Amino acid sequence: MAEAAVQTNTNKDGQAEEKKPALTPKQKAAIVIVSLGADRASQIYKYLSEQDIEDLTYEVAKLGKTSNSQVEEALDEFYKLCLTHKMMTDGGLDYARNVLEKAFGDTTARSLLERVSKTLQSKPFNFFTKGDPKALLSLLQHERSQVIVLILSYMDPEQAAGILEQLPEEKRIPVLEGMANMDRVSPEAIAIVEEEMKRKFSAIITSEDNTNLGGIDYVADIMNHVDRSNERKIFEELGKTNPDLAQDIRDKMFIFENILDMDDRSVQRFVRDCDSKDVVYALKTASQEMQDIFFSNMSKRMAETVRADLEITTNVRLKDVEEAQQRIVNLIRNLEERGEVIIKKGSDEDDIIV
Repeated sequence: MAEAAVQTNTNKDGQAEEKKPALTPKQKAAIVIVSLGADRASQIYKYLSEQDIEDLTYEVAKLGKTSNSQVEEALDEFYKLCLTHKMMTDGGLDYARNVLEKAFGDTTARSLLERVSKTLQSKPFNFFTKGDPKALLSLLQHERSQVIVLILSYMDPEQAAGILEQLPEEKRIPVLEGMANMDRVSPEAIAIVEEEMKRKFSAIITSEDNTNLGGIDYVADIMNHVDRSNERKIFEELGKTNPDLAQDIRDKMFIFENILDMDDRSVQRFVRDCDSKDVVYALKTASQEMQDIFFSNMSKRMAETVRADLEITTNVRLKDVEEAQQRIVNLIRNLEERGEVIIKKGSDEDDIIV
């Protein structure tokens, strides 16, 4: 009996590949996760529900061998969906449709827009993600603190920080405390707020499941995006009314003063990328201990330059000092995300094995 013919196709290197059945959406997601690598994949996992993580991990575990063409197909689809999502949120539906039709044709553009539209419509208060913080402030500043808490909890930390910075001082602490103390919100409670907002904004989306919102980690993430001046004011205010919460939030953050807790190798790594002017400004109000940490972990030439500039740099505004310190903190956070430095936050007592 003649053997059944195996259907094949050719990869980009000209090698024959066995043609495999079409991938399911879950299998494509698993391929993307594997292709990203453990570090980047872990960043995506943070935004998934427990059930999604369980399903995705199961698919990764049973993925097995995949052809080059299958990997390319999954990554290409993932890239197009990400591109569509960004264009729709940044430029709107018409803009996204116009660009996608020119790039991929009418049929593909229509398919991408339909898929991404369903995703965007699944998140309550999604219309807020397109607004400038100052514009949103005019809509939110007169709302009840409970309403602001719920809406900010659906925003990205950076956008929520922009709103928090501009809220009236009498509302900032109640809102911050409200987000920190949030756990789960019922669909009924969300529906009430959505109905109220619908009358004002005509763009409300329903929520089906209880959702994990707020919490200390989320507030700490927001505070990491708040500028140094407002950060100090907020903690001063919060420290008077709720010192325990203030400390809990600080313990989850990384701020300029935490550089004192970093190991020498990590300090040497971030100092290497620092602008010397930022170092000069950042050290103008720093303690002697902080200055010693910097000088002992920089090159001799850089240390000489910084010391000389510190002596001649006068009449520096506090705002400039705080902005320089914030740029250094942002640099350190970026290096930590890439695994190039180790930072210790608050009460973190994990042992480091060298």
